[in-house]
Amino acid sequence: MTLTGSCMCGGITYAVEADTYVSALCYCIDCQKWTGGAFTSNVVVPRTTFKLTKGTPNTYDIVGNSGKINKHFFCPTCGSGLYTELELNPDNVVVKAGTLDGGEANLKGKVDVEFYVKDRPTYLAAVEGAKQEPMFG
Repeated sequence: MTLTGSCMCGGITYAVEADTYVSALCYCIDCQKWTGGAFTSNVVVPRTTFKLTKGTPNTYDIVGNSGKINKHFFCPTCGSGLYTELELNPDNVVVKAGTLDGGEANLKGKVDVEFYVKDRPTYLAAVEGAKQEPMFG
Protein backbone atom coordinates (compact mmCIF):
# COMPACT_ATOMS: atom_id res chain seq x y z
CA MET A 1 0.00 0.00 0.00
CA THR A 2 1.22 3.48 -0.79
CA LEU A 3 0.43 6.33 1.54
CA THR A 4 1.13 9.89 0.42
CA GLY A 5 1.02 13.16 2.25
CA SER A 6 2.10 16.77 2.32
CA CYS A 7 2.30 19.95 4.30
CA MET A 8 -0.48 22.53 4.07
CA CYS A 9 1.13 24.53 1.25
CA GLY A 10 2.23 21.47 -0.75
CA GLY A 11 5.89 22.46 -0.66
CA ILE A 12 6.89 19.19 1.03
CA THR A 13 5.47 15.85 -0.09
CA TYR A 14 6.26 12.28 0.88
CA ALA A 15 5.32 8.69 0.14
CA VAL A 16 5.30 5.56 2.30
CA GLU A 17 5.36 2.04 0.83
CA ALA A 18 4.19 -0.15 3.70
CA ASP A 19 1.75 -3.01 3.99
CA THR A 20 0.80 -2.03 7.53
CA TYR A 21 1.44 0.67 10.08
CA VAL A 22 0.96 1.23 13.78
CA SER A 23 -1.55 3.96 14.55
CA ALA A 24 -0.66 5.89 17.68
CA LEU A 25 -1.73 8.87 19.71
CA CYS A 26 0.92 10.53 21.84
CA TYR A 27 0.16 12.79 24.79
CA CYS A 28 3.74 13.61 25.81
CA ILE A 29 4.50 17.22 26.69
CA ASP A 30 6.86 17.44 23.68
CA CYS A 31 4.00 16.53 21.29
CA GLN A 32 1.62 18.90 23.08
CA LYS A 33 4.07 21.80 22.74
CA TRP A 34 4.93 20.94 19.13
CA THR A 35 1.32 20.81 17.94
CA GLY A 36 -0.31 23.28 20.30
CA GLY A 37 -2.86 20.55 20.99
CA ALA A 38 -3.51 17.81 23.52
CA PHE A 39 -1.81 15.06 21.48
CA THR A 40 -0.40 14.00 18.13
CA SER A 41 -2.11 11.49 15.87
CA ASN A 42 0.48 9.34 14.10
CA VAL A 43 1.25 6.44 11.81
CA VAL A 44 4.49 4.69 12.72
CA VAL A 45 6.20 3.16 9.67
CA PRO A 46 9.55 1.51 8.99
CA ARG A 47 12.14 4.15 8.10
CA THR A 48 13.06 2.25 4.94
CA THR A 49 9.49 2.71 3.60
CA PHE A 50 9.42 6.52 3.99
CA LYS A 51 10.60 8.79 1.17
CA LEU A 52 10.46 12.55 0.65
CA THR A 53 9.19 13.21 -2.87
CA LYS A 54 9.32 17.02 -2.96
CA GLY A 55 10.98 19.74 -0.96
CA THR A 56 13.32 19.89 2.01
CA PRO A 57 11.88 20.23 5.51
CA ASN A 58 13.46 22.12 8.36
CA THR A 59 14.19 20.29 11.60
CA TYR A 60 14.06 21.02 15.28
CA ASP A 61 15.71 18.71 17.80
CA ILE A 62 14.66 18.31 21.41
CA VAL A 63 15.85 15.94 24.09
CA GLY A 64 12.98 13.66 25.09
CA ASN A 65 12.28 12.11 28.48
CA SER A 66 14.54 9.20 27.49
CA GLY A 67 17.52 11.56 27.21
CA LYS A 68 17.63 10.85 23.47
CA ILE A 69 16.94 13.23 20.57
CA ASN A 70 13.48 13.67 19.04
CA LYS A 71 13.99 15.25 15.59
CA HIS A 72 10.89 17.08 14.33
CA PHE A 73 10.55 17.81 10.61
CA PHE A 74 8.35 20.67 9.40
CA CYS A 75 7.71 22.81 6.32
CA PRO A 76 9.84 25.98 6.29
CA THR A 77 7.08 27.85 4.43
CA CYS A 78 3.77 26.98 6.10
CA GLY A 79 5.11 25.46 9.34
CA SER A 80 3.17 22.20 9.10
CA GLY A 81 4.64 19.46 11.28
CA LEU A 82 5.24 16.42 9.06
CA TYR A 83 7.07 13.65 10.87
CA THR A 84 9.42 12.83 13.72
CA GLU A 85 12.47 10.61 13.97
CA LEU A 86 13.14 9.32 17.46
CA GLU A 87 16.69 8.37 18.42
CA LEU A 88 14.99 5.96 20.86
CA ASN A 89 13.28 4.21 17.92
CA PRO A 90 15.74 4.52 15.00
CA ASP A 91 14.10 1.97 12.70
CA ASN A 92 10.83 3.89 12.36
CA VAL A 93 9.44 7.24 11.26
CA VAL A 94 6.49 8.77 13.10
CA VAL A 95 4.34 10.45 10.43
CA LYS A 96 1.80 13.00 11.56
CA ALA A 97 -1.54 11.55 10.45
CA GLY A 98 -3.05 14.94 9.67
CA THR A 99 -0.61 15.32 6.79
CA LEU A 100 -1.76 12.11 5.06
CA ASP A 101 -3.76 12.36 1.82
CA GLY A 102 -7.01 10.61 0.94
CA GLY A 103 -8.68 10.61 4.34
CA GLU A 104 -5.99 8.47 5.95
CA ALA A 105 -5.90 10.81 8.95
CA ASN A 106 -8.81 8.73 10.24
CA LEU A 107 -6.29 5.90 10.89
CA LYS A 108 -8.70 3.41 9.33
CA GLY A 109 -10.94 4.05 12.33
CA LYS A 110 -8.58 2.33 14.79
CA VAL A 111 -5.93 3.50 17.24
CA ASP A 112 -3.47 0.73 18.11
CA VAL A 113 -1.68 2.41 21.01
CA GLU A 114 -1.73 5.55 23.13
CA PHE A 115 1.63 6.74 24.45
CA TYR A 116 2.31 8.94 27.48
CA VAL A 117 -1.18 8.41 28.87
CA LYS A 118 0.22 9.77 32.13
CA ASP A 119 0.18 13.18 30.38
CA ARG A 120 -3.24 12.78 28.73
CA PRO A 121 -5.54 15.66 29.67
CA THR A 122 -8.20 14.56 32.14
CA TYR A 123 -11.01 15.66 29.81
CA LEU A 124 -9.99 12.96 27.29
CA ALA A 125 -10.92 9.32 27.74
CA ALA A 126 -8.82 6.34 26.69
CA VAL A 127 -9.53 5.06 23.19
CA GLU A 128 -11.39 1.78 23.51
CA GLY A 129 -9.25 -1.16 22.40
CA ALA A 130 -6.00 0.83 22.22
CA LYS A 131 -3.00 -0.37 24.23
CA GLN A 132 -2.31 2.13 27.02
CA GLU A 133 1.36 3.01 27.64
CA PRO A 134 2.35 5.33 30.52
CA MET A 135 5.40 6.42 28.49
CA PHE A 136 6.94 5.34 25.16
CA GLY A 137 7.24 1.57 24.72
